[in-house]
Amino acid sequence: MAVHAHPDDESSKGAATMAKYVSEGVDVLVVTCTGGERGSILNPKLQGDKYIEEHIHEVRKKEMDEAREILGVGQEWLGFVDSGLPEGDPLPPLPDGCFALEDVDKAAGELVRQIRTFRPQVITTYDENGGYPHPDHIMTHKISMVAFEGAADAEKFPESEFGPAYQPLKLYYNQGFNRPRTEALHHALIERGMESPYGDWLKRWDESPMRDRTLTTHIPCAEFYEIRDKALIAHATQIDPDGGWFKVPLDLQKEVWPTEEYELAKSLVDTSLPEDDLFAGIRDNA
Repeated sequence: MAVHAHPDDESSKGAATMAKYVSEGVDVLVVTCTGGERGSILNPKLQGDKYIEEHIHEVRKKEMDEAREILGVGQEWLGFVDSGLPEGDPLPPLPDGCFALEDVDKAAGELVRQIRTFRPQVITTYDENGGYPHPDHIMTHKISMVAFEGAADAEKFPESEFGPAYQPLKLYYNQGFNRPRTEALHHALIERGMESPYGDWLKRWDESPMRDRTLTTHIPCAEFYEIRDKALIAHATQIDPDGGWFKVPLDLQKEVWPTEEYELAKSLVDTSLPEDDLFAGIRDNA
């Protein structure tokens, strides 16, 4: 189960990993916390489109349906309202009724319901910083941590309301945007005389070294990069196919960095680090 804040997050974080496991016959479910209705239209080709502006919720749902089909995954909505990304100094207050202002335990109950229904062995989500500090990403982290434990707690989340108790075995943080990967791709591009989109990224890392994370798990999935990119492009309001996401040729990506990375946050099974499989320790004890 991959828990994400908005439609498009599933295609930009761990999509090749999901496609790999789907190809192996693994059931994969994406849980999307919000409808992404406050997200800006980031594709310049679609900015100013009145229909999209007035029907953004429906448009982003349709985009999610297309991406889901491309990845071959299941998908469920938790039904919370996008909080938007506050901007300004000082930051404005979050809008009433948005996801980030929900009671954490109450919101986690909706995720518990999905966990108890789907019964995943492995859950992926965001770290305590949200991967980047969007309030919905941080809230996704919070409810994921409560739900991982709470799914097995029939007292806190009664079975009569949330379904039979169930305990997932491992929880990971997505860490696909990490410094080693970024440095490797940056230097590979420069060495080949190509322009790198990562110069500013690396400067920001130098300014905030606390953003570096422990990478425990590297999933080989280069053969699924095309599927990842196709799913990402399906989110047309968010992704410009001629934009920065696609500046690095796929062949170079596959050669230089053929994996997606995760940070093992919780495990109820024995495993040895580093891993190359989210199910390490689970397959052995199946």
